[in-house]
Amino acid sequence: MDPVEEIKHLEEHIVKGSAITKEEAASITEISGPDIFNLFASANKIRSHFRGDLVGLCSIVNAKSGFCSEDCSFCAQSSRSKAEIDTYPLLKKEHIIQKAREAKKYGIRRFSIVTSGRKISRKNLLDIADVISAIKHLGIIPCASLGLLREDELSVLKAAGLDRYHHNIETSAQHFPQICSTHGYDDKIRTIRSAHSVGLSLCSGGIFGLGETWQDRIDMAFALRELNVDSVPINFLIPIKGTALGNRKLLHPLEALKIVSLYRFILPRKEIRICGGRTQVLGEFNSMIFLAGADGMITGNYLTTMGRSPEDDLKLVKMYGLRI
Repeated sequence: MDPVEEIKHLEEHIVKGSAITKEEAASITEISGPDIFNLFASANKIRSHFRGDLVGLCSIVNAKSGFCSEDCSFCAQSSRSKAEIDTYPLLKKEHIIQKAREAKKYGIRRFSIVTSGRKISRKNLLDIADVISAIKHLGIIPCASLGLLREDELSVLKAAGLDRYHHNIETSAQHFPQICSTHGYDDKIRTIRSAHSVGLSLCSGGIFGLGETWQDRIDMAFALRELNVDSVPINFLIPIKGTALGNRKLLHPLEALKIVSLYRFILPRKEIRICGGRTQVLGEFNSMIFLAGADGMITGNYLTTMGRSPEDDLKLVKMYGLRI
């Protein structure tokens, strides 16, 4: 079948409620040249059909930076990293709440507390639970990314008002040992299932540009489909000097957008949120994320790298006739 016809066939197949196979997903990865814009068009139609004209915006605070025992090869905060970053213990409650207020001012719906390290201490857990309750009372939805927590620890956060737990699987099970040795892929899956078991919404995705293959990208998407996560953050590696992957090249922007479309085809009903590396990798192509199938993004700065201002992102959403 002609590549353009194949894309259209898969689009119609998905819109009617069917799920594509790994073999069909592999055919998407072979799309190149001018045909890639047909892929974007179909991904956009699938997004519009299942997700409408709403865009989910979230913002994060790097609430505890550095001092990490883990050796993730992409991360400036890891034990292997020689990158120069700010390091500090858990921020004061008032500081985190002020960041949440600033996010709410722009109409951002979700605000996430993110900490470095394998997992937070019991004291930090209780302190963050207190902050979560305060954020919820502000009228913004509290989320958190606090490492490899157990079910009982996640229950404490749920009781405090946490809505969604974020925990990336990062890449495929096969590729994971190439990027981290201090914890395993199964540890991550266990944490995600624990969050699900206590009734939390789930946010899980990964980073692209780590040296993974297209098959790794497909396998990760299918793993997320099986885990039934609600939101899928897509990050593009920003090679940071001093990290193990600091010399890698940035992904080509069209390859990055092709990943977005691939994930929309595999996960048509899920929120696909573009996160770290958006401005650095996409550059002038940043405005195409919705046309490629995305329906969400982090706005503002990330953990140790810069993002786009909320003002600019709100203009982008409005320009496309979409709503927050």
